[in-house]
Amino acid sequence: MDTEQLDRSIAALESAKDTWLALDIEDQITMLGDLRTKTATNARRWVEAAASAKSLAMDSPLVGEEWLAGPYGMIDAINALEQTMQRIASGTDVLDGFTVSTKNGGQVVVDVLPASASDRILFSGSTAQVWMEPDVTVDSLPDTVATIYSDPPNRGLVCLILGAGNVASIPPLDAIYKLYNDRQVAIVKMNPVNEYLGEVFEAIFEDFVTAGFMRFVYGGGDVGAYLTSHPGIDTVHITGSARTYNIIRYGTGDEGEANRAADSPTNPRPISAELGGVSPTIVVPGDWSRADLAFQAEHVVTQKMNNSGFNCVAAQVLILPESWDLTDVFIDEIRSQLRDLPERDAYYPGSEDRCEAVINGSGTAEVFGSGEQRILVTGIDPTVTDDPAFTTEYFAPALAVVTLPSPSVDEYCEAATVFANDVLEGSLGANVIVHPRSEKTYAGVAAMIANLRYGGIGVNTWSASVYLLARCPWGAFPGNAPSDIGSGIGVVHNALMFSRAQKSVARGPFAPSHRTLGKGEFHLAPKPVFFVSNSQMHKVGEYLVDYAASGRTTDMFKVVGAALRG
Repeated sequence: MDTEQLDRSIAALESAKDTWLALDIEDQITMLGDLRTKTATNARRWVEAAASAKSLAMDSPLVGEEWLAGPYGMIDAINALEQTMQRIASGTDVLDGFTVSTKNGGQVVVDVLPASASDRILFSGSTAQVWMEPDVTVDSLPDTVATIYSDPPNRGLVCLILGAGNVASIPPLDAIYKLYNDRQVAIVKMNPVNEYLGEVFEAIFEDFVTAGFMRFVYGGGDVGAYLTSHPGIDTVHITGSARTYNIIRYGTGDEGEANRAADSPTNPRPISAELGGVSPTIVVPGDWSRADLAFQAEHVVTQKMNNSGFNCVAAQVLILPESWDLTDVFIDEIRSQLRDLPERDAYYPGSEDRCEAVINGSGTAEVFGSGEQRILVTGIDPTVTDDPAFTTEYFAPALAVVTLPSPSVDEYCEAATVFANDVLEGSLGANVIVHPRSEKTYAGVAAMIANLRYGGIGVNTWSASVYLLARCPWGAFPGNAPSDIGSGIGVVHNALMFSRAQKSVARGPFAPSHRTLGKGEFHLAPKPVFFVSNSQMHKVGEYLVDYAASGRTTDMFKVVGAALRG
C-alpha cells in the first residue's frame, strides 16, 4: 500500500473541493457534456473489458447486460442530470412538464417515465413514478427538490466512494451523484473484482481528474481501511454488504459488535450506503395462459440470473399462492428455463461456497447445468422466519420458492406484503407480477404496492429497472438506523434531485405486444430487452448507447429495429 500516493490524492481533492463548490453552474453543465462524449468514446472499450473479465464473447447476446448496465446507464444518467442542471441554471422549475398527483390517501407521486416523445417509443408500455414521504404535499414538493442549489453548503467536502465489483456503472454513477447532487469531490476506490475498469473510468472522467475534483485509487481491504479513517475524508459512500458497513462504522470483532449494540461508532463520518438484501418476487394469482406462464418464467429467471445472479437486487425468494391451480405449472416452467440457459462463468469470488451453502440449506435444491450451478430451492417453510433463505442475501445464481396461504386474492396480497416487509431481510427492491385484469379486480393488489416497504418496486418489470431510470432515486426504503443498517441509508442516481422521496415504482407490460388483446393493456413493446433469453440484447444495448449519446432519430430506430427482432 502506497500511503504517500493516497495522501497526495486526498490532498489534491482537499485543495479543489471549494473550487468545485463555487464552480459556475454553466461550467458544471459543460463538464457534463464532455463527460457524455468521453463515455461514448470509451463505451466499446468499457464493454469489451467487462465481457472479457466475465468470459463472454462480444457476439453473445448476454453482452447486452454490459452495454445496458454500463455505458448506457451512464449516458442516460448524464442526459437526465443535464436537463435538471439546465433548468436550475435558467431558474425553471425542475419538475416542469412532469405530472404530479396523489394516491394512497394523499401520498404525492411524480410521473418520471415517460419523460419525452422518444420515451413513449422506446419504453412503450412502461411507466415509473417516484412516491414522496407521506408528509410531503403537492404545495411543499417544490421546496424538496434541488435544495443543494437553493441552499448550498458553506464549505467543500471530500467523499470516499467504495466501489462495487459486480455492476460496472455503479462506481461512476455514485461519483456523479456525489459531485452534482451532494456537491462533493470524490475519491473512488475501485473494487478488486472489477478494478480493470479503472483505466476506462479515468479516461472518461479525465476532465474531473485534471481539475482535482476526482481521483481513482486501487487496492484491497487495507487501502479501504486506510482511507475510511483518513482525516482528509469527510464522508463515505459504500455499495456492498451490511457486514462491511458495520466494520467501517463500528470496528471489528466483539468490540465492533458491542459498539454497534450501543450505537457508539468508531467512525463518526456521515456514511451513505446501498447494501442489497433478500429481494422478493410476488406472483398474484390470475387467469394466465400457457404463453403467460412461459413469458413470466423467463422474467423471473432473468431477475435471478442476470449477471450470473450477482446483483444486489436479484430476485431471491419467489412468493407464490398456495391454492392457485397454476403454481406447480409455473414452477415447472421456471425449471425449464433454468435447464435451457447457456452456461456462463460464475465470476464473482466466493460463489462456489455460497452455492454450496444454499444446496446444504433447508428445502429441496435442484441444480441445473453441467458447468456453473443454477439452483432452484423448493419446499422451504415460510413460518421458519429465521431461515437463511430469508435472512441472508445469496449473491449467487440461486432462487428460493415459498408458497403462502391464499384463501382469497386480497388476503394473499396482504400476507405476501407482511412476509416481504417483516420476514425478508432488507428493503432495496421488490417485484410484483400480476395480470392486468387481476389488478383491476382486486383492491389488495394496489394496497400491496402501496404498503411494500422497498426503495424500488417493479410491477411486471424487474425492480432493477429503477436502477437504470436515472430520474428515480436508488436506495433502501427510508428509516434504517446506522446500528441496524438493513439495505442502507441514503440514495444515489436521482437526477431530479428529490430530497424527500420514499420509493420508486416502475411498471412494465404483462405480455409482449402481440399478446395484449384481452389483457386490458395496449402497448407496442416486444420481449423486454433485458430478458436473458433475448437474442438481440447485445445489439439493442449497443444501439441504445449510440442513441443516448447522439439523440439522433436514425439511431433510435436502429434500437427499435433490433428490439423487434429480439
